This record gives sequence, C-alpha cells and structure tokens, in this order.
Amino acid sequence: MTFTVWGLLWLVGYGVTWLVVRGQQPVHGPAPAAFAATDLIALAVALATVEEARSETGLRGMSVVRRRAFMLSAFAGFAAMFALEGALARAGASRPVLVVFEAAAPALIIGLLYLARSVTGGDWPVAGLGLWLVIVAATSGYAGPRTVWAVDALAVGLAFLLVAALEPRLRRS
Repeated sequence: MTFTVWGLLWLVGYGVTWLVVRGQQPVHGPAPAAFAATDLIALAVALATVEEARSETGLRGMSVVRRRAFMLSAFAGFAAMFALEGALARAGASRPVLVVFEAAAPALIIGLLYLARSVTGGDWPVAGLGLWLVIVAATSGYAGPRTVWAVDALAVGLAFLLVAALEPRLRRS
C-alpha cells in the first residue's frame, strides 16, 4: 500500500508541477513555498509510513532503533536539501539550476534512504528501487528545468507502482 501511495503522489505531484512549469518563459519553476510545502508533505508521508511499519517490526529493541534512525535520516536529508538549496541561491545559482535541484533532490534523498535500509535488511526489490531513484535523480536533470518534472514523475512514480505490484509476489516466493 505504501509504495502505491508514493507512486501516485509522485505521478500526480510532479505531473501537475510539470504542467505548470512547461510553459514558463523564462522558467522559474514552482513557487518556493509550494515546493517546500510539497516536500514537507512528502516527508510527513515518509514518516507516517515508517510509523505504520511499527506494527510489522515490533515495539522494542533494534526495530525501534532502526525505525527512529530512518525517521531521523529522512528529516536530516530534507533539512540538508533545503539548506543546500538556500546556499546555492545565495551563491548566485540561476533559477533554472535551482528548479533542477528541486526536482531531483527529493528522489535522491528517498532513494538513498531506501537503498541503505533495504540492503541492510536484505530486501532486494526495495534496494533496487532505491538504486533506481538515485540513478533517476542523478540523470533526470539533463532533461532541463522544464522537462525534469515529467521525467521524474514517470521514472519515479511508475517505479514505485511497479514495486507495489511486484513486492507481494516476491515476498511469497
């Protein structure tokens, strides 16, 4: 269920952002407040997802430590992303550069979190998803500040939906 929600959120959120950005001349991307609000909602979904996993992993011991570490890592990753974006803006980065960063950075953070958590737990389908998100984040910016949103919407959203469809089957085997 979680991967389905993530996939739909990414497809709709980034898809709508692409529809807004594609006709901008010059490109200035989404409003910074809208971008921040969207990412904070995504962070809240991530943290709620981890909390939902509590029922599956236990209430004490290492499962609690892992869950809290994941939550703190997500928070730290998004805080660092916002700080780095501010530093880039202060250093004179153009708005198109910031737009590419805004589109790609969340996939990088979430991809690294999934990759690290899943490799240590031996969950290879989710580790593959994490690696895919890192690859998408590293390469989607080459599509440019307008198209990066569409590339990320499709490449990330559909990847989440694919894992959502495959994971129950893989867990049974």
